[in-house]
Amino acid sequence: MQQRRSVARLMALVVALGALTVAVWWVWLGLDTEREFDQATQTTSGPYEAPQVIACALSLVVLAVAASWLLPVVPVVVTMTVAFVGAWSVNAATKDGSGLWVVGAALLTVGMAAGATVIAMGTKALRRKYKR
Repeated sequence: MQQRRSVARLMALVVALGALTVAVWWVWLGLDTEREFDQATQTTSGPYEAPQVIACALSLVVLAVAASWLLPVVPVVVTMTVAFVGAWSVNAATKDGSGLWVVGAALLTVGMAAGATVIAMGTKALRRKYKR
C-alpha cells in the first residue's frame, strides 16, 4: 500500500512538473507570435526578445530547483525537457515551412537536458549538504 502511494505521488508530481513547464513556455514565449520588421535593413526578427527569454530561463531554473527538492534527478530532467521542447516544437512546426525548426528542437533538447541536469544535481548536492 505504501509503495502505491509513493508511485502515485511520484506520478502526480511528474504530471504537475510537466504542466508547469509547459505553462512557463506558454507565458514567456508561447503568447508572443509577432515578428518585427526593420525597414532600414529589410529584415525580420523575433518573435522573442532577450528579456523574455531570460525571464523564461530563470523561471525554468526556479521550477527545476523546486522539482529537484521533491523528485529524483532523472524524472526532473526528462519531464522538463520533453514538456518544454514538445511545447516549443508544436508551435514552431506549425509556423515554419522550411523544416529548420527540427534543428532548433535538437539544440533546445540538448540545452534543456544539460541545464536541467546541472540544476537538479546541484540542488540534490545542496540538499544533502544541508540535510545533515
